[in-house]
Amino acid sequence: MSRIFPALASALLSMCACACKHAASDNVAATVNGRLITYADLDKQYQAQFMSSSEKPSTDQMEIQKLEVLRTLVDNEIMLQRAEKLGLMATDADVESRFAELKAPYTQEEFQKQLSARKMTVDDMKAQLKRDLSITKLFNKEITSHISISDKDVTDFYNANKSSFNFPEPQVHLAQILVSPSPDPNVRNLKNDKAQNDEQARKKMDMLVARLKQGEDFVTLAQNLSEDPTTAPNGGDLGFVPESALEKANPEIRAAIQTAPAGQITPVVKTAEGYRIFKIYSKEPAGQRELTDPRVQQNIRETLINRKDQLLRAAYYEVARDEAQVVNYLAQAVAQTKDGK
Repeated sequence: MSRIFPALASALLSMCACACKHAASDNVAATVNGRLITYADLDKQYQAQFMSSSEKPSTDQMEIQKLEVLRTLVDNEIMLQRAEKLGLMATDADVESRFAELKAPYTQEEFQKQLSARKMTVDDMKAQLKRDLSITKLFNKEITSHISISDKDVTDFYNANKSSFNFPEPQVHLAQILVSPSPDPNVRNLKNDKAQNDEQARKKMDMLVARLKQGEDFVTLAQNLSEDPTTAPNGGDLGFVPESALEKANPEIRAAIQTAPAGQITPVVKTAEGYRIFKIYSKEPAGQRELTDPRVQQNIRETLINRKDQLLRAAYYEVARDEAQVVNYLAQAVAQTKDGK
């Protein structure tokens, strides 16, 4: 009998483990180091991003979108757990302060309408703010604080790109943030955030303008929320635009850029592609810019910092994913469909 009970116990434990695993896969979209991301979490985030699309996606498109959203949730959970481990979680005071800033430009009715449009509650938004602020603190400590650009780095960049600082005609160095009303699941930014119609696009741009007026960094907002896949990774940077190219631009864009002084942000410009806002870094006359020019040094330093920051963040994400124990039940279920299961 003494031999039977251990064997029976082992079998029961094995059955229990299988049953628990099956139950988890029915209710849980993924796990990150044992912490659950439920299908309810996934559906809520999916609706917030894709809820108002005028075009109904096919079943395959919907699955692709959900896998993308889940990937973002998994990455956020990985980073959040790292922030927790390092004691870098945002405090309730941090969250309340940020919440008040975001709410300030709106009436109570407008703010509630915006939350409803994204199918979010106040608690949902505060939870998201806590996560975002915590991850920002993590990146600042683990990445940004370690970036150092030497004078030699600046000089080497200038010598390798000297011709790019020789302007045959006046040029404007500017950056943009674009918010498009057209549904497009392929647009990428760090927050995987996409307006799905004109109302959402206008509200999103209003929010961005309010945050810029409160002193938030243009580059960071562009990386996180701009919907132009070409410039968003570079903080919206369009580089130096020659006067001749500007003359061929949309009249509203041209007028906004020409009117705004260097160092300022233009009013919102509505174009066929969506809503745009530009930051004017500098307005340069024709001629060679020397390395002794402080503006040249600042421009090079900012360029190198942004490049290094993007590289280190990409590497940090990859290392963190490799070190995390992730089980993606949704991906497993989709993969099984190829066998007709």
